[in-house]
Amino acid sequence: MNVIGGIHRKGLLWNIVLLGIALMISGCASSSEPDQARSKALGGSAGEVVIGAVWPFEKQNDQFHEGLQLALEQINQEGVLGGKNIRLLELDDEASTTKGMAIAQQLADNPAVSAVIGHRGSSVTVPASRIYAHAGIVMLTPASTSPKLTDVNSSYIFRNIPNDNQLGQALAMYAGETKHRNVAIYYTDDEYGRGLANAFEDQASQSGLHVVDRLSGYKDTADISRIVDKWKTLDSDLIMVATGAREGIAFVKAIREAGMTIPVIGGDALDSAEFASAGEAVSGTIVASVYHERGNSELNQSFRQQYINKYGKEPGKWAAQAYDSLKLLAKGIEEAGSRSPKEISNALLSLKGWEGVTGEHSFDAQGDVQGMNIVMKKLEAGTFKRLDEVHIPNP
Repeated sequence: MNVIGGIHRKGLLWNIVLLGIALMISGCASSSEPDQARSKALGGSAGEVVIGAVWPFEKQNDQFHEGLQLALEQINQEGVLGGKNIRLLELDDEASTTKGMAIAQQLADNPAVSAVIGHRGSSVTVPASRIYAHAGIVMLTPASTSPKLTDVNSSYIFRNIPNDNQLGQALAMYAGETKHRNVAIYYTDDEYGRGLANAFEDQASQSGLHVVDRLSGYKDTADISRIVDKWKTLDSDLIMVATGAREGIAFVKAIREAGMTIPVIGGDALDSAEFASAGEAVSGTIVASVYHERGNSELNQSFRQQYINKYGKEPGKWAAQAYDSLKLLAKGIEEAGSRSPKEISNALLSLKGWEGVTGEHSFDAQGDVQGMNIVMKKLEAGTFKRLDEVHIPNP
């Protein structure tokens, strides 16, 4: 497999997509910058506050809608800006870049929109974020972890989940505190897999770990057997998996069937109901996440009970992230005293140690969240059990 060539082609295609967005935006620009016009139109506190929420609700809701609605219900009991309601526009992007960009443009064309929560995958969020930023709409993503999201100089783009660099660093720091030393990395050759694997490898040596091998993809059962034999020869005692849930399940099951029994550690994408229900082969996997429903804070325990009372089940990671996202924007709106995205952005950047159900939140100048601890969890009998938290120092 030509990994270097594949990465080069993917990077080139990614740049072409972003260039196309830039050309489209510049072609639509008028003498009055859209972000300035929007902030001027939405200045002050008169009228309801309109917030978009874009997510693959039909295909991959994972309690996201429920978390949003619980937060919305609580916020609108008292309102914001002296009793004004938040109106939430829920739109389904079907996890499609094309659909996500079309929705982003639809929201950009709506002069009443102050902010957007979304999207889920970085391949959708990154190009969509450029449209929101040009239109002067605050975008807060609770799910997209690609560092490329905040690589631009925009005061409108925020992320309230640790990025791949932070998650990979946390995984290596946690692994460094165990007895394991020789790590083999398996990753998917995409934005998420490469980013998480790179960050883990960058931190590994500082945490006393030795990366003995790193690979992406396999052909068949015979290929898996060769991988397992190689890793045994290299004395691997830990496997780091940087993939989505479905790919992770397939790979872990395959190496288990080939006789590899050493522990597996993985990223936040493995923290899912799909992975948890995949059976005995994946049991024992340790994952990095941002939430556990049994977290000790009073705020989280209150949220958990309210969620159970309303929906009859435990809240998961995406319910918590959705809930915190809307609550965080409401806090920013109140602090700004305005529906103006520019003022909301300034207020978010000024927040220090805002406490949500997933922990403390502050933002750096690029809009990346700081202060959130990474929750390490172990899958046992189909349920993720909380192990420990890893604190990522601010850069």
